[in-house]
Amino acid sequence: MPRRTAAVLAVALCAALAPAMPLAAAAQNRPAPLSDARNAAASASSPDLDLAKSEAQWIDRDTVALPAGGAAAVSARLVYDRDGGITVKDGALGSEGRWLRLSKAAGGLTDAQLARFPQLKEYDAYTVDPRDRDRVGDALKSQLILTRRIADGALVTATGVQTAGVLDDLYAQKAGKASLGPAFTKSGVALSVWAPTAQSVAVDLAGRTVAMRRDAATGVWSVKGPRSWQGKQYRYAVKVWAPSVQKVVTNKVTDPYSTALTADSERSLVVDLDAKSLAPSGWSALKKPKAVPLRDAQIQELHIRDFSIEDRTAKHPGTYLAFTDKDSKGSEHLRELAKAGTSYVHLLPAFDIATIPEKKSEQTSPDCDLNSFGAASDRQQECVGKSAAKDAYNWGYDPYHYTVPEGSYATDPDGTARTVEFREMVKSLNGDGLRVVMDVVYNHTAASGQARTSVLDRIVPGYYQRLMADGSVATSTCCANTAPENAMMGKLVVDSIVTWAKEYKVDGFRFDLMGHHPKANILAVRKALDALTVAKDGVDGKKIILYGEGWNFGEVADDARFVQATQKNMAGTGIATFSDRARDAVRGGSPFDADPGVQGFASGLYTDPNSSKANGTEAEQKARLLHYQDLIKVGLTGNLAAYTFTGSDGRKVKGADVDYNGAPAGYADAPGDALAYADAHDNESLYDALTYKLPASTAPADRSRMQVLALATAALSQGPALSQAGTDLLRSKSLDRNSFDSGDWFNAIHWDCRDGNGFGRGLPPAADNKDKWPYATPLLTSVPAAKCADIEGTSAAYRDLLKIRTTEAAFGLATAGQVQEKLSFPLSGKDETPGVITMRLGDLVVVFNATPKTQEQRVGAVVGTSYRLHPVQAAGADPVVKSASYDAGSGTFQVPARTVAVFTR
Repeated sequence: MPRRTAAVLAVALCAALAPAMPLAAAAQNRPAPLSDARNAAASASSPDLDLAKSEAQWIDRDTVALPAGGAAAVSARLVYDRDGGITVKDGALGSEGRWLRLSKAAGGLTDAQLARFPQLKEYDAYTVDPRDRDRVGDALKSQLILTRRIADGALVTATGVQTAGVLDDLYAQKAGKASLGPAFTKSGVALSVWAPTAQSVAVDLAGRTVAMRRDAATGVWSVKGPRSWQGKQYRYAVKVWAPSVQKVVTNKVTDPYSTALTADSERSLVVDLDAKSLAPSGWSALKKPKAVPLRDAQIQELHIRDFSIEDRTAKHPGTYLAFTDKDSKGSEHLRELAKAGTSYVHLLPAFDIATIPEKKSEQTSPDCDLNSFGAASDRQQECVGKSAAKDAYNWGYDPYHYTVPEGSYATDPDGTARTVEFREMVKSLNGDGLRVVMDVVYNHTAASGQARTSVLDRIVPGYYQRLMADGSVATSTCCANTAPENAMMGKLVVDSIVTWAKEYKVDGFRFDLMGHHPKANILAVRKALDALTVAKDGVDGKKIILYGEGWNFGEVADDARFVQATQKNMAGTGIATFSDRARDAVRGGSPFDADPGVQGFASGLYTDPNSSKANGTEAEQKARLLHYQDLIKVGLTGNLAAYTFTGSDGRKVKGADVDYNGAPAGYADAPGDALAYADAHDNESLYDALTYKLPASTAPADRSRMQVLALATAALSQGPALSQAGTDLLRSKSLDRNSFDSGDWFNAIHWDCRDGNGFGRGLPPAADNKDKWPYATPLLTSVPAAKCADIEGTSAAYRDLLKIRTTEAAFGLATAGQVQEKLSFPLSGKDETPGVITMRLGDLVVVFNATPKTQEQRVGAVVGTSYRLHPVQAAGADPVVKSASYDAGSGTFQVPARTVAVFTR
């Protein structure tokens, strides 16, 4: 069950797991090397015999790698036993079964092997004896141990063996072309599962056992049956050696390529997604809203349950069908955003989720009168916490089955209603003028090993999960990491995405922790989508957008195992990554600050200081604010690495020269490489962050203006922008920084301003917020409630900015060269006004005034040129911005306090 805290590293935390293990290099998990004959005796007297570890790695059919050392060892073997009878007793193996002889390769791993497995650069290489290679397949279906002995025959090493590399070498080329899961033809259906290490596989089909046949070339087990199998329940019975429990097991497990499920994912269903009965009316002829290029995308990030669960006007609260309730407040608001320029709704995970009971009869809810407690009471979070594990709420970053819609959002989780209703949702959103993005989470699973919700690891143990040097499952995402660098996990990612695109007509995909994927895997997704055509597949795959979290951390950091899909590596690919640079500068500090009062550009740093000592001296605040303004300028260019401008120190700099916590601020090659945002589901909402950071005495109307100003830094940037749904309505989660499991009470969106904005619903849950309670308590009791005028005014002003952004072509420049030519910051340099950014963009001038005072910005280059306030703002909802003015004689723009004004020639 992940807890999401996507800050600088966007590390996904898992409530169901212990804290993540230290992120160690392979060398830190190796046994100490044996050096020459001097250590031979010690090695013999204290051998390293741990069969529960897997420190050897079988990387191809000919080669096994082992941590360097053991110079005194004179022989090595791969020992295997089909029945799992190898044990250690009294410093020796109780049984050695059969074996494959190994010889140490004098030259170590080859350059080609190291290119594939760079993390093994300090490993010794052993070659499988050609005389034994006919038994490789048998060994892989068995308990498998690598042993080393010294000259007198004493055992010095016995360890398990990681086999992902050799499985790819033996099977991946042909298995990669296999059709897995249920596949229908006119005459029947085939069920296929990749299980190359299984000793046997059968399908438990509607209560009877049907044998399956193994293809030796692919490792795929399959069975064919009549179309009467349609709708029947099934699971696979996989007999396999399971290292996690050190025995041979027969796992009854659902299909990782499931297309439909029974309630709570107990059984897979044989379902043809092309069946007419599963298509809503008009599905085959669905007309999409006009495709918007990624560089122009304006995205609303939305959780399905949040959208409607407390909307009294919704007929189907908390479900897919809520999006078909055209007269609901939520649907009306989405249509207003679409009219203003929002082009995509980004749905938080909607695939099958492991931690939500799908049957409503089994879901719990808080048994307290939550409304009766005070604004800063700890009773709400306590009550919500008691039911959290079994309530209907979770963000959903805990995948169970990747390619089936989540059942708890369906009116009936048992069967195919979820398929039909998901399609109804997509169809309805498209009809409202919005394309649909899915948040996908292929970088980890909810569980591994023999856990109930572990699917992949119970079919091919040790393959789909990424393993550390000792054979343990990597948990840098704080869940069980997957290994998309392994061919069949990479195939699963591509196949699953293509299914969502073809069968559910999804218009885009956001990859969670995309930096944990190889760049090659994400590019393979792009290639597969690009091959989809309307004539052949019913969708134009080239118009499907892709973006993700390109954070660089964990066991894969700095391309340690492969070239990652990180911010810097994805530049130029047409696949965007979230940019945290301007986000932090706009809000102030980082989401991990001990004191949440650290201010930024849109929260009053230097120009409207709060009482936090963490902000430093006045001089330090000014210097930091000016640097933040450089970061925001880079963000406004689309985070371009090569964009040149005058920095706050007066020097000419490139975007890549501006420092962001020791990394280059600019990393993009073209507009569209970086996605701008001021808030998302992770960390405090924008309103809550500003509540922590603005002076406590700030009036609600001024909080509203700073909210708009913060949103404007993303909406008016080059490239795509995202905001959390409800942020334009001052959405609050009562200061909860991590609401992944905080229930409807803290998460629901309030579309009707008379219901407030969610602020003051009690102290946020203790698990992730208790250390902030001393800061939160006085704010929850003293900050005045936002009124309808504040809430509706914020939304209307934001929509005005969206209209400007999506109707003025200058905000959607296609190349870095065009941005350099048309966009400038004429007042940058040592004399720049702290708290004010002036941007010239073609025929437009935009002034961001984050200060509490009216500001004048004189731009010498436009003296004599006629400018006026943009007609959208001049006729818009914000009365304050209408007082903005321009004097052509002096080239001076005058902008009211806490205001973004757009001027046009």
